Amino acid sequence: MNKFLLAAAVISLSACTISRQAEVSNVDANSGVVRLSYGQTLLQSARTDDYVANGMATKQCQQLGYATAVSYGQPIVTCTTTSGSLCLNNSVTIQYQCRGIAITQPKYNGYW
Repeated sequence: MNKFLLAAAVISLSACTISRQAEVSNVDANSGVVRLSYGQTLLQSARTDDYVANGMATKQCQQLGYATAVSYGQPIVTCTTTSGSLCLNNSVTIQYQCRGIAITQPKYNGYW
Protein backbone atom coordinates (compact mmCIF):
# COMPACT_ATOMS: atom_id res chain seq x y z
CA MET A 1 0.00 0.00 0.00
CA ASN A 2 2.84 2.40 0.84
CA LYS A 3 4.48 1.77 -2.54
CA PHE A 4 1.22 2.61 -4.27
CA LEU A 5 0.90 5.91 -2.37
CA LEU A 6 4.50 6.80 -3.13
CA ALA A 7 4.02 6.07 -6.83
CA ALA A 8 0.81 8.12 -6.89
CA ALA A 9 2.57 11.05 -5.19
CA VAL A 10 5.46 10.98 -7.66
CA ILE A 11 3.11 10.86 -10.64
CA SER A 12 0.93 13.68 -9.35
CA LEU A 13 3.93 15.91 -8.58
CA SER A 14 5.54 15.23 -11.95
CA ALA A 15 2.50 16.54 -13.78
CA CYS A 16 2.68 20.02 -12.21
CA THR A 17 2.49 22.91 -14.63
CA ILE A 18 4.79 25.81 -13.78
CA SER A 19 4.29 29.31 -15.18
CA ARG A 20 7.48 30.81 -16.65
CA GLN A 21 8.17 34.29 -17.97
CA ALA A 22 9.67 34.17 -21.46
CA GLU A 23 12.52 36.60 -22.12
CA VAL A 24 13.79 37.98 -25.42
CA SER A 25 16.72 35.80 -26.43
CA ASN A 26 17.35 36.84 -30.05
CA VAL A 27 16.18 39.57 -32.43
CA ASP A 28 17.04 39.24 -36.13
CA ALA A 29 16.31 42.58 -37.79
CA ASN A 30 17.09 41.35 -41.32
CA SER A 31 14.51 38.55 -41.32
CA GLY A 32 12.13 40.16 -38.80
CA VAL A 33 12.24 37.25 -36.34
CA VAL A 34 12.02 37.62 -32.56
CA ARG A 35 12.81 34.63 -30.34
CA LEU A 36 11.68 34.32 -26.72
CA SER A 37 13.05 31.65 -24.37
CA TYR A 38 12.28 30.19 -20.96
CA GLY A 39 13.68 27.32 -18.90
CA GLN A 40 12.07 24.01 -18.00
CA THR A 41 13.51 21.52 -15.50
CA LEU A 42 13.16 17.77 -15.25
CA LEU A 43 9.64 16.56 -14.31
CA GLN A 44 8.09 19.97 -14.93
CA SER A 45 5.64 21.08 -17.52
CA ALA A 46 6.46 24.78 -17.93
CA ARG A 47 4.20 27.21 -19.78
CA THR A 48 4.36 30.88 -20.59
CA ASP A 49 1.47 33.31 -20.94
CA ASP A 50 0.86 33.64 -24.69
CA TYR A 51 -0.63 37.12 -24.34
CA VAL A 52 2.39 38.49 -22.44
CA ALA A 53 4.86 36.76 -24.77
CA ASN A 54 3.10 38.18 -27.84
CA GLY A 55 3.21 41.64 -26.26
CA MET A 56 6.96 41.37 -25.66
CA ALA A 57 7.55 40.20 -29.24
CA THR A 58 5.32 42.96 -30.65
CA LYS A 59 7.25 45.58 -28.67
CA GLN A 60 10.53 44.30 -30.14
CA CYS A 61 9.04 44.29 -33.64
CA GLN A 62 7.80 47.85 -33.25
CA GLN A 63 11.32 48.94 -32.30
CA LEU A 64 12.40 47.49 -35.65
CA GLY A 65 9.68 49.42 -37.54
CA TYR A 66 7.10 46.64 -37.88
CA ALA A 67 3.49 46.82 -36.71
CA THR A 68 2.95 43.51 -34.92
CA ALA A 69 4.30 40.03 -34.19
CA VAL A 70 2.75 36.68 -35.12
CA SER A 71 3.75 33.40 -33.50
CA TYR A 72 4.86 30.73 -35.94
CA GLY A 73 6.16 27.18 -35.81
CA GLN A 74 6.39 24.84 -32.86
CA PRO A 75 8.39 25.65 -29.72
CA ILE A 76 12.02 24.56 -30.04
CA VAL A 77 13.19 22.51 -27.04
CA THR A 78 16.94 22.26 -26.48
CA CYS A 79 18.61 20.33 -23.68
CA THR A 80 20.91 22.66 -21.72
CA THR A 81 22.07 20.45 -18.80
CA THR A 82 22.67 16.70 -18.93
CA SER A 83 23.70 14.07 -16.43
CA GLY A 84 24.83 11.02 -18.34
CA SER A 85 22.05 10.42 -20.85
CA LEU A 86 19.40 12.19 -18.74
CA CYS A 87 18.42 15.75 -19.65
CA LEU A 88 18.00 17.82 -16.47
CA ASN A 89 17.17 21.25 -17.93
CA ASN A 90 15.61 22.35 -21.21
CA SER A 91 15.46 25.72 -22.92
CA VAL A 92 12.17 26.32 -24.77
CA THR A 93 12.26 28.91 -27.58
CA ILE A 94 9.17 30.47 -29.13
CA GLN A 95 9.52 32.26 -32.47
CA TYR A 96 7.60 35.30 -33.69
CA GLN A 97 7.56 36.81 -37.18
CA CYS A 98 7.30 40.60 -37.42
CA ARG A 99 4.58 41.77 -39.80
CA GLY A 100 3.26 45.02 -41.24
CA ILE A 101 4.69 48.50 -41.30
CA ALA A 102 4.43 50.71 -38.25
CA ILE A 103 2.99 54.12 -39.16
CA THR A 104 4.09 56.82 -36.78
CA GLN A 105 2.37 60.16 -36.42
CA PRO A 106 4.55 63.23 -36.76
CA LYS A 107 5.17 65.01 -33.47
CA TYR A 108 3.44 68.32 -33.00
CA ASN A 109 6.02 71.07 -32.54
CA GLY A 110 3.64 74.03 -32.49
CA TYR A 111 3.34 74.38 -36.27
CA TRP A 112 1.39 72.38 -38.83
